[in-house]
Amino acid sequence: MSEPKLVYSSKINKIRTFALSLVFIGILIMYVGILAKKIPWLMFTFFIIGVISVLMSTVVYLWIGLLSTRAIHIICPNCEKPTKMLGRVDACMNCKQPLTMDKDLEGKEFDEKYNSAKYRKELKKDQEQNEQ
Repeated sequence: MSEPKLVYSSKINKIRTFALSLVFIGILIMYVGILAKKIPWLMFTFFIIGVISVLMSTVVYLWIGLLSTRAIHIICPNCEKPTKMLGRVDACMNCKQPLTMDKDLEGKEFDEKYNSAKYRKELKKDQEQNEQ
């Protein structure tokens, strides 16, 4: 039996999926508010929470749109389609191929921790200790 292949997802797609789920959650909460129409204060509370959820999705969509404009446009070596890359490591938006533009990370196992500032600080600290 073969090992299951890990499937990675692009950061931009993850955030867009989260924003879309906020829209549906907000609508679902407002629908629950309609079911509670016999208790006006409860219906109003559900409506307000639902509207806040939809507004938060708007904020997330605006934020990811701004991030998307700063993303690096590259051609995926696997599927040869254009994709956007955020951070040091990311996945192709089309074929989910792990990507990196950092020469130090080539050949290493894909891990999203490479994008965190904490990991870079630890790596820099280790390199300084090795030099001494």
